[in-house]
Amino acid sequence: MNYGGSVNSDDLPLSRLGLDRDTARRTQAGLLESLAADPATRVLTVRGTQVLADFSTEEPELVTTPADGGPSGAADADVLWAYLGTAAGRHYLAALEPAATEESPGQHWPAGNGPADRAADGPRAVNLRDIGALLGEVDAALATAALALANWHSGHQHCPRCGARTVVEAAGWVRRCPQEGSQHFPRTDPAVIMAITDPDDRLLIARSAHWPATQYSVPAGFVEPGESLEAAVRREVLEETRVRVGPVAYRASQPWPFPASLMCAFTGRSQDRQPVADGDEVVDARFVARAEIAQAWADGLIRPPRPTSVARALIEDWFGQPLPRPR
Repeated sequence: MNYGGSVNSDDLPLSRLGLDRDTARRTQAGLLESLAADPATRVLTVRGTQVLADFSTEEPELVTTPADGGPSGAADADVLWAYLGTAAGRHYLAALEPAATEESPGQHWPAGNGPADRAADGPRAVNLRDIGALLGEVDAALATAALALANWHSGHQHCPRCGARTVVEAAGWVRRCPQEGSQHFPRTDPAVIMAITDPDDRLLIARSAHWPATQYSVPAGFVEPGESLEAAVRREVLEETRVRVGPVAYRASQPWPFPASLMCAFTGRSQDRQPVADGDEVVDARFVARAEIAQAWADGLIRPPRPTSVARALIEDWFGQPLPRPR
């Protein structure tokens, strides 16, 4: 990343172009069956919101299996298959399993302790938000697409018009209502996230009410119906911190499938120097200088956003270099 220059979508962990989605083939009859019969096809299994990653190598790698092995653990009726696309001449399928429960635990997936858990004795179940920045571009693209589909399917199994249970078509990318024939597609909710600086070039950071006491980030929020991205930037900052924002500029975007956001990153200039937290969504807001934030993070007094997030990229771009590691 070109720190101190501009955030670039191609550099963001979950925006990298590692996958050809091969959209034209999704409606091909028998596509999933033919790909599953190909010994070169690989399957990425998503269970709930987790994937398996192998940390025994220098760079973590997603665990994929041959297609003829199928998804492990869950009954066939509980597994939804989807075509993710191609990378390096290989086809990839997703096997979307429900989260394991005590009643239906499925095959044991060893739990991990986040990206620091680099155990050499086998793969670990992990969340994409924890390891996205550590994955190669192909693995990151595969996991992002698969998780986005998994979250969409889990919450959109019935027709919003009549309530009938929908059927899956187009290799996992469409749900159709058998009662009235309406088609429903995966949705993405646009959200804005912004690095706002005051006239002294200090950065606005805030702490959400449900975060730990040391967790801070830059402001963010969803775009409302009939609202432009730029208007959403100004509204969200004003609502949460009472800071008026003047000029804003778009920088980059990154999918954030938790469950279905597209994070649109902006920079902007504040017209105020003293933020006031709204006390509802945000319980603390402040402008910080570079030296101040570097010291706070080095001392562990403020915890930065995950490296996978757009927030981390925006903060480091303003800071001019990677954030210091805690002591």
